This record gives sequence, structure tokens and C-alpha cells, in this order.
Amino acid sequence: MKRETSNPIHEGIATWYYATGAGNCSFDPSPGDLMVTAMNADEYDNAAYCGAYLHVKGPRGEVTVRVVDQCPECEAGHLDLSREAFSEIADLPQGVVDISWQLISPELSGPIDYHFKDGSNQWWTAVQIRNHRNPIARFEYLDDGGQWVTVPRTSYNYFVQTNPGMGSGPYTFRVTDWYGNSLIDGGIPHIENGTVSGSAQFPPGP
Repeated sequence: MKRETSNPIHEGIATWYYATGAGNCSFDPSPGDLMVTAMNADEYDNAAYCGAYLHVKGPRGEVTVRVVDQCPECEAGHLDLSREAFSEIADLPQGVVDISWQLISPELSGPIDYHFKDGSNQWWTAVQIRNHRNPIARFEYLDDGGQWVTVPRTSYNYFVQTNPGMGSGPYTFRVTDWYGNSLIDGGIPHIENGTVSGSAQFPPGP
């Protein structure tokens, strides 16, 4: 489990690709917001960076991007930016440029969201956290015995509980970010391929 106690600046390179906002993180396409990036395979870390916001500095400018995908052939420090994001920091024909980047904790409107995957049910329950200010470290649900159960994360950025699942709901969830902040939401109904809003957003990171 990743936990950040500081906020290091990463050095690396940037390339670009034709992004849609969808990708290995299993988010929906976001044609209205293509300031996105794919994370290198070394640091993707079983989807740990999915949904995180990064501030990137390049030779010609700066840009803030959201992690939505994985770049399998990219090494540590490498970000594969959307075409739109790359053009904010360098000229597209350059193709590859030196960058520095840092995790940030931006202002977001609204609380975190819980999205249930298509096919999710009481026996195989798959939940994705969306609209989160900080990266997610842990996701738990409260079982019938009043115990918190940690749900394993998949590489495609869903927390999936099987054998048994979480039951039919409604659920009480606890979500913890990289900095140790936790949010608890009760009364969350199960809506297959649907999204339910929580009650709060994470505080700023360090």
C-alpha cells in the first residue's frame, strides 16, 4: 500500500498519445477534459496512481493532468501525456522532452463518487472511487458483524470483493487516501453500472 509522507519532485521524460480519457484505469471517456496522462509501468503500481493529479513542467510551460491509463513500455519518471496536454509544455513535433512532475491535491467540486462496475452484484461486488482529490490507498466496507473488511484493488482500478461479495446493500464504505485521511459513507445503495455520490471530499495533501 502506498503512503506519501512528503511530496517529491519526479524527473523524467514526456511523450504523447491520442487520449480519450479512458484507459487501463477504467474511467469513462472525457472528451470535454483531455488534460490526462498514462503513468509509466514502474510507478503505475496496481492502479495506485489512477485518478491522481500531477503538475508537469516542460520546456515551454506547465500543465496539470489526471492519470487515466498505463504506459506498459514506459520506465520510471516517464509520462505519456495526451496530445492536448503535451502541447501545453512543448511543441508536438519534438515528440520526447525532459520534464519534472509532482503529485498535487487540487480543488474539486463535489464529494467523492462510488461507481459500481457493469456486472457487479451481491456475490461479486466491484467498486471504483471517482472524483477524488488525492490518490486512494485503501477501500473497506462494513460487514454484517460490524468489522471493516479491506477490499483488494485490481490493476484495472476497481476494488473487487468475491467469495462472498458485499451482499445486496446498502453499504457503509470507508475510503483512505495516501496521506491517511479517511472518509466514511453509509447507506450506499448497489446500482449496477451506476454512480452514487459520497458526502465529502478529501482535505488537501501536504
